[in-house]
Amino acid sequence: MIRFTLLVFVSFSLSWLHAVAASARSQPNIVLILVDDFGYECVGANGSTSYRTPVMDKLAATGVRFEHCYAQPVCTPTRVQLMTGIYNVRNYTSFAEMDPQCVTFANLFQRAGYATCVTGKWQLGTDVKLPQKFGFDENCLWNHTRGLGRYTNPSLDINGVARDFTNKEYGPDIVSDYALDFIDRKKDRPFFLYYTMMLTHAPFQATPDSPDYGQRQLGAAAGLANVRPDGIVQHFADMVTYADKLIGKIVAKLDQHGLRENTLILIVGDNGTQRGTFSLMGDRNVPGGKGLTTSTGMHVPLIASWPGHAAVGRVSRDLVDTTDFLPTICEAAGVPVPAELKIDGRSFLPQMRGEKGRPREWYYSWCGDQKLRLITAEFAATHDFKLSRTGDFYDLRVDREEKQPVKVAALKGEAAVAAKLLQGVLDQYKDARPAALAMPFTGPKVRGKQKAKQKSDDL
Repeated sequence: MIRFTLLVFVSFSLSWLHAVAASARSQPNIVLILVDDFGYECVGANGSTSYRTPVMDKLAATGVRFEHCYAQPVCTPTRVQLMTGIYNVRNYTSFAEMDPQCVTFANLFQRAGYATCVTGKWQLGTDVKLPQKFGFDENCLWNHTRGLGRYTNPSLDINGVARDFTNKEYGPDIVSDYALDFIDRKKDRPFFLYYTMMLTHAPFQATPDSPDYGQRQLGAAAGLANVRPDGIVQHFADMVTYADKLIGKIVAKLDQHGLRENTLILIVGDNGTQRGTFSLMGDRNVPGGKGLTTSTGMHVPLIASWPGHAAVGRVSRDLVDTTDFLPTICEAAGVPVPAELKIDGRSFLPQMRGEKGRPREWYYSWCGDQKLRLITAEFAATHDFKLSRTGDFYDLRVDREEKQPVKVAALKGEAAVAAKLLQGVLDQYKDARPAALAMPFTGPKVRGKQKAKQKSDDL
C-alpha cells in the first residue's frame, strides 16, 4: 500500500510539473535576430545568386518573407528604433549610444515575466550597467565597454566581465554558444532572446569554415580583400553563409527542446550591405549602400517563422520599418505596451498570420547626430514615391537611385496624390524632436566631422 501510494504521489507530482511547464510554455518565446550590414540582396530567398543561405531560405519557404522592410542607413539608429518602437526624431542622441531613459522591448518582456538575454553586438553605450538598465537579465557582448576585435581572438564583455580570447576563438561562435546555452537554461519558461549578430560587418575575414581561417588577412582591414572571379568578395560570401549556419544552430536548439512551435523567430538586417561590395540577383548587380538613404542603404531582408501560427510560404509586399518590431513581438507574446510610450510602430503580426492586418502606407526616416548638431536627411516614402524635407520628390519606379528630384508643384495624378500624403507625414513629425534634443536642419550634404564619423562607422 505504501509503495502504491508513493507511486501515485510521484505520478501526480510529475503530472503537476508537466502542467506547470505547459502553462509556462503557453507564452511564446521570441528570438529576434539582427544581422549586421546585411542588405535585402544577400538572401537566396530574396533572389540572391551570390551567396548560400539555405537556413534562411527554408525559414522563408515555410514561413513569411517580407519584400519591403526598411531600416535606418547605419546601425545605431536602427537599433534604437528597433528596441524602442520610436522614430529617431523623438529619442535618438548620437552614434554608438542610446539614451538611458529609453524603455526597450526587453524592459517590457522582463516586466511580463520573461527571461531576457542580448548576445552579439551592442554599440549603445559603454556603461557596464546599460544592458540591465535596458531590460536584459544576461548579456554576452562585443563593443560594449570597449571596441576591440570581434572575429578571430575577440574581446568581449560577458555579464559585465571583460574577456579576451587568444587561441583563435571566433567571436561569432562565442556569442552564438552563449545564446544556445541561454535557451538550454531557460527552456522551461518563456524567454526573449535578442541575438544581434556581429556578422557580416567588415573587415571581411575568413570564418572557421574558410580554408585560410587563422591566417593573416592581408588587406582585410580595408574590407575588400580576396575577390572571386565573378567580383564577389570571397570572405564576405563566407561570412554570409556562416551567419546562416549560426542561425541554423538556433533553429536546431529550439527543435531539440521541442520549442519550435512555441517560438517566433524574426530575422532582419540592420542596414544595407557595406559599400564597395556588390551582389548579384541573377543578372542584376546590386551595390552595397550602407550609409546611404537610398534603397541600397535601407532595404533589408525580413523573415518570420512560427510553425503553426505564421502562414506558410507567404510573401508580403506590405511596408515594414524597424519601429514595427516592438509592437509585433509584444502582440505575439501578449505583452502590453504602455500607452504613455507613444510608440510609432504598428504590428505586422496579422500579416504574418496571413491576414490583411493594418499595413502602413508609408515609412519615415530622420537621420541626424546630436553631438555633431547635424540633421542630414528627413523624408517619408511609399513603395513608389519619396518626399524629402527639402522638397525634393522622387518617383522610385523610374529613379531608384534618386538622381532626378522633381519639384512637387510639377506633379500630377498619382504622384501628386502621393506627395500630399507624404507631406502630411512630414508635417506630423515637424515638431516631434524634443526641445532638449532640437537642432537645425542642415540638409542631405554630409560634411566635415560627420564624414569622418561615417567613415569610422561603426567599429
